[in-house]
Amino acid sequence: MATDLLPPRFRAWFAAKGWQPRAHQLALITKHAGRRSTLLIAPTGAGKTLAGFLPTLVELAERPKRNDVRPAGIHTLYVSPLKALAVDIERNLQKPIAEMGLPIRVETRTGDTPASKRDRQRRQPPDILLTTPEQVALMVSSKDAESYFDSLERVIFDELHSIAPSKRGDLLALDFARLRKLSPKLVATGLSATVRDPEELQAWLVGQRVLHQRPASFEASLRCAPQDEEDSASYNTPHPEVRAKGEPRRTHSADARHLADLVLAEKSIAAPPILQILDTAERLPWSGHTSKHAVGEIYALIKQHTLSLVFVNTRMQAELLFQLLWGINDDSLRIALHHGSLDVGQRRKVEAAMAAGGLDAIVCTATLDLGIDWGAVDLVINVGAPKGASRLLQRVGRANHRLDEPSKAVLVPSNRFEVLECRAAVDAAAAGEQDAEVMRKGSLDVLAQHVLGMACTAPFQADDLYAEITSAAPYAEIDRATFDAVLGFVATGGYALKSYERFAKIRRDAQGFWRAANPRIIQQYRMNVGTIVEATMLKVRFGRKGRGPMMGGRVIGEVEEYFAETMVHGDTFVFGGEVLRFEGIFEDSVLVSRAAPKTDPKVPSYAGGKFPLSTHLAVRVRGILADPSRWTALPPQVADWLRLQRDKSLLPGASDLLVETFPRAGRFHLVAYPFEGRLAHQTLGMLLTRRLERARMKPQGFVCNDYALSVWGLGDLSARAAQEPGFIDQLFDQDMLGDDLEEWLAESGLMKRTFRYCAVIAGLIERKFPGQEKRSRQVTMSTDLVYDVLRAHEPGHILLQAARADAATGLLDIGRLGIMLSRIRGRIVHKALGRVSPLAVPVLLEIGREAVHGEAADALLEEAAREMMADAMGTEGKR
Repeated sequence: MATDLLPPRFRAWFAAKGWQPRAHQLALITKHAGRRSTLLIAPTGAGKTLAGFLPTLVELAERPKRNDVRPAGIHTLYVSPLKALAVDIERNLQKPIAEMGLPIRVETRTGDTPASKRDRQRRQPPDILLTTPEQVALMVSSKDAESYFDSLERVIFDELHSIAPSKRGDLLALDFARLRKLSPKLVATGLSATVRDPEELQAWLVGQRVLHQRPASFEASLRCAPQDEEDSASYNTPHPEVRAKGEPRRTHSADARHLADLVLAEKSIAAPPILQILDTAERLPWSGHTSKHAVGEIYALIKQHTLSLVFVNTRMQAELLFQLLWGINDDSLRIALHHGSLDVGQRRKVEAAMAAGGLDAIVCTATLDLGIDWGAVDLVINVGAPKGASRLLQRVGRANHRLDEPSKAVLVPSNRFEVLECRAAVDAAAAGEQDAEVMRKGSLDVLAQHVLGMACTAPFQADDLYAEITSAAPYAEIDRATFDAVLGFVATGGYALKSYERFAKIRRDAQGFWRAANPRIIQQYRMNVGTIVEATMLKVRFGRKGRGPMMGGRVIGEVEEYFAETMVHGDTFVFGGEVLRFEGIFEDSVLVSRAAPKTDPKVPSYAGGKFPLSTHLAVRVRGILADPSRWTALPPQVADWLRLQRDKSLLPGASDLLVETFPRAGRFHLVAYPFEGRLAHQTLGMLLTRRLERARMKPQGFVCNDYALSVWGLGDLSARAAQEPGFIDQLFDQDMLGDDLEEWLAESGLMKRTFRYCAVIAGLIERKFPGQEKRSRQVTMSTDLVYDVLRAHEPGHILLQAARADAATGLLDIGRLGIMLSRIRGRIVHKALGRVSPLAVPVLLEIGREAVHGEAADALLEEAAREMMADAMGTEGKR
């Protein structure tokens, strides 16, 4: 029998629970026994985590007793993308260990773990260590890494799809390559519930790169839609010129011919999720992201369920929504707040209360996105558009971790365009489609950090380290010349900086070994390890009255320094579920006191946490717009809006780009509808503005959202297009990504900002160093100076290369923009109008809205929307 793979006490434990071990759980035991690395893809609630740990639990339970007193060492390393997930896994893992009486010790090590506990873990390693990517980097760079990991047999990567396609994934892949060197017997298990392309994750697990056979023009993205986007069946298929459906791929190395094994749990074991879009009874806003209009309906949903997770996309939205819910909490529901800037103690209290059934709802960000098994959750409310089908399914999976019951989610769009995106996401999820990207080319700044880390561990030979890093999937294709350039940068700072001793991090001895330049460099590295670069954070503390100035008391979390600097004494802001009064800044802290709840508080804003609209959903949104038969699935007020657009102007075709030009308020507007996400639209708007300047159309500015962009100025664009029939097509020609882009980048501050992040990750500029921490202004001044020097004297410097790559794929989304420009060639539809169109109203409302604060913001937007719609209908002055 298959269950014979389990020892008797395991079989008895399953029987006592009334469970039968599932096929994929038993399959992992077999794979581990055969020393095979394996990727498990299983739906939420299918016992994926237990499957990952079963081989470890069985092996450790059956190991013979040791006669010596030396600790056995770490057997299994578990890597989680979230600290909260590692803590939750420990809680869930301790239960079967205790119930079966297994002689197994499990512990966590995260950024929240005290130094004393880490020291004890080094002396007395647990059998299973649960940790995060940043802690792995610290551990493999320690001087005792070789002895610490010499007993390591397994590493488990949970939610691998969320780690791999990022700089965190690059660093983890490099550290995983080091772990394979330290423990050649090591096998890996990857766990994931949402994977678009399993082969990419299988390759990541064994350290090789999967290459698509494709023309160079498609290097930027393999997830683009085909040229004929009206064929909905091809959404998940790469472009036909790239790879025919079902065609095998080739891997990078002829010596590494096998991917990790793949175990797929049967989809039929899980009930399909129930996904609904809130059809609000209120007037749906034209623009904005607060969902304030639906707070009453969200509250009603919370009342109807046992425990609801209310997801938002940013910490700012979390604070605002939490305050709005408390403002109407007449039933005294137990509503909590959870996001990454809250103090760890407060987050742990919320998690413990949730696990104990002591809450009715939690307003949260991505901190509770992944893997965490809160069995009592019976509803997920996603406020705002999910931005991707995979992200939606991930969040929905937090509800009902029971296979025989469907997960239930309600999507609450914040505005009318978000209704279309929510509809697209629900349809994609129902079709089982995924849009999460995985494989990427490894970043050079991350490689520089890793090179320094390896020098901090022990001296190394360049040839040996090069062989090791090319065994990591993101760096499998890096050539020796590039590696040597990275090595030279870590050693001297590069040609332009080699005269400055402070940039010399490593040195080579007479035997050719590279080592850290001095002990201080090692200490600096350990304080700055990681790839997450955030704005300088200030602690938020309650002030205590003393004889002198107010001093700091209890810490409740952190806010970004720039936000604190916008406030003056007496200002109020919401944080941690309270309205606080700003008393001042003292050293590294914002001192606060409690304020009256009826004041008009500010909401802290944070630089991170904004998700782009996925390419996959963009295709579906255009398909909905182009097909009136699908409008019946939309709320009536949205369907009526689209009908008005069809009557007054045009609707964009599934593969077309609609461009409208019209006069309004003494200016001339161009509005385009690419549906490619805010990042790509910002880049497009900047480049269009430059072209309009050269065409002497006197542009004055542009705005954009995830769906559209508007450029306005003093030149009559409709008249110019009538005089020059090809004028609009020329504006959107692909050559804008050549000299126009380079000239704009040279003039903008964006490249300096991108370079700043790369410089911090690479270790050129330390954010933290012994005895103090640099403020953001100090880091900015340092990196801006270095940037100017490198541009003038070493334009090929590896950090400039890294910054350009980051800008292209992140802040600018150049690859996606290039694919869009190629797609619309010959398919631009221009409509000259005498007034604003209904579809243009949301993006025009973005003009100037960042200057609006407080209670007046929604009223001003609604008033502006009414005026614009009256104009669009030709009824201005008649109401």
